[in-house]
Amino acid sequence: MSGPLHGVRIVMMGGLGPAPFCGMLLGDLGADVVRVDAVTGVDGPLPIDYSVRRSQRSLAADVKDSRGRDLVLRLADGADAFVDVYRPGVAERLGIGPDALRQRNPRLVYARMTGYGQDGPMAGHAGHDINYIAIAGALHGIGTAESPIPPLNLVGDYGGGGMLLAVGLLSAILEARASGEGQVLDVAMVDGVATLLAPYFGMVPEGTWRDRRHDNLLDGAAHFYGVYATADGGHIAVGAMEPKFYAELCARLGVNVPHDDDEPAAWADHRATLAARFGEKSRGEWEQILDSPGCCATPVLSLAEAPRHPHLVARETFLELDGITQPAPAPRFSRTVPAAPSSPSLPGDHTRALLAELGLDVDTIAQLADAGVVAQSSSQ
Repeated sequence: MSGPLHGVRIVMMGGLGPAPFCGMLLGDLGADVVRVDAVTGVDGPLPIDYSVRRSQRSLAADVKDSRGRDLVLRLADGADAFVDVYRPGVAERLGIGPDALRQRNPRLVYARMTGYGQDGPMAGHAGHDINYIAIAGALHGIGTAESPIPPLNLVGDYGGGGMLLAVGLLSAILEARASGEGQVLDVAMVDGVATLLAPYFGMVPEGTWRDRRHDNLLDGAAHFYGVYATADGGHIAVGAMEPKFYAELCARLGVNVPHDDDEPAAWADHRATLAARFGEKSRGEWEQILDSPGCCATPVLSLAEAPRHPHLVARETFLELDGITQPAPAPRFSRTVPAAPSSPSLPGDHTRALLAELGLDVDTIAQLADAGVVAQSSSQ
């Protein structure tokens, strides 16, 4: 074990999206992340978010059975933090709510990861990323003038969810190590999305942001900050907001188009002129022409192309794990360098090993498996 989070143990209930993503972030940095998956998922199809289940271990247990619940309680006894991924009230009905766990381990940080939070009129509603970013105001500002466009599920699930969960866990673990007492975290994706929007909620009343799509500096309306199609069907991303960068861009493009950052009414015509110019050459040609420190122009790369970009290759931004190219752990540490990520864990991959760590003997583990309370994956 290595990395800045060596010695931190986090137990989380299995789910999709933000929780396993958070587990990957913290596990990559050295935390011992134990995921409790359902026995019904053992030897089943690969989870859709399989790759974010790396750097974690999985115990498959039926928590509806009192024996499975007791295993979760014992895991949490030795943990710094526990993550509940259920809708409000479900963990209590299963007997693994914050009171039950923190009575046994007062230093435990108990995080509740949901879309809408633990209170409010929509607390019990089902939802997904698109719903959370819609009511928090993010989806309204992303897309064309005619319609919002979902930005993958990055803003709610992973930015407003998984990363906010990671920040909350680490903050509360630090405090618990100082005070000796844990606490309960209410981590809601709607709250995280609202937090990501903090600059825009400030700019609207100041009059520096218009609450309409495709009408602002950063939403594709401005000709100096947007995406342009090339002759071969590729695209170039332009972020030349500052006059000196925009001047260099225009010089390399061979055009004379005013910056006019304070003249929104002129942006559409300027954009049309730049679009016509970009349409005269291929993406590769423009990439060579615009390759300078001051153009603020880059090719729009696909998921397959990005890992091969020379800058990302030089920084080793991606690595190959089990034949799959994926992002390397981040951020980077000068002294407590994390070990290479471990392979993604499928449900039940580490059941026997984790139960042995809890002190269960081979016969007891076999009895629990025969009763369907736990399951070990065949892949291991």
